Amino acid sequence: MSVHNILVAFNGSDSSVYALKYAASLARNGAHVTALLAHSKHEAVNSNAAWVPAKAREIIAQANADILSGIQTRFEDLRPRLSLGDRLHVKQVSGRVDAVLSETARNYDLLVVGHEGTEEVDEHVSIHPDRIALMSGRPVLIVPKGHDADASHAHAALAWDGSRASARALSDSLGLLEDQGRVTVLTVGNEPTPRPVADVMTHLARHNVDATHEAIPAEPGIARALIAYCRETDPCLLVMGAYEHSKFREDFLGGVTARVLRDAPIPVLLSH
Repeated sequence: MSVHNILVAFNGSDSSVYALKYAASLARNGAHVTALLAHSKHEAVNSNAAWVPAKAREIIAQANADILSGIQTRFEDLRPRLSLGDRLHVKQVSGRVDAVLSETARNYDLLVVGHEGTEEVDEHVSIHPDRIALMSGRPVLIVPKGHDADASHAHAALAWDGSRASARALSDSLGLLEDQGRVTVLTVGNEPTPRPVADVMTHLARHNVDATHEAIPAEPGIARALIAYCRETDPCLLVMGAYEHSKFREDFLGGVTARVLRDAPIPVLLSH
């Protein structure tokens, strides 16, 4: 197993609880898990400004402390159920949340985050997995709310188009794919990839991964095709490259990455 050091974004939300449980399931072979509470200052004004009364400063400081205390309490309630012992760690860092997570993740094998979707999360601890994947230089694994980390699955899925991003995703996920043992390499549509799929199959075989190739139709679109495949075959994980086009273009037009993250029923590993 090449994944030994896992970082989890934990902000006390239900989705972050599922992310923490998923990370714990990955760590059963001896890996370490660190839960990181990244938070910005919870204040609408600069509480240190001279015009802010001392009492108001106290109220703001107490509100901040109460929010963080509640998150820490939820983490401690979860700790015994994760069965990681001294391999479970926690740290708290203030700053711009996505930046803190991105910078911290560079010292870990993998960052696991929950997909918050429509869940209400305090804006000062909310995270944006797509931005973090773009900034961190590390793989980001997004776990959907409600995912059962203990469920058994026959295979993983790798979205492959021969691009730099998909090659990076393959490299970043090899440890997880080796643990799973089986992977389906997905190509979408009939367009040839820049590199033969056979080369990918050989690469996976040399890592002792039993790989098969499946071409799925591109209609009604790449994202919908990938999501439909995941719903129908229930792989344990979808591996894909993120933002091969510019982030602005993805946001403006609604790209494949954003659509898959929004609707995928299974964990998605993103690399950029």
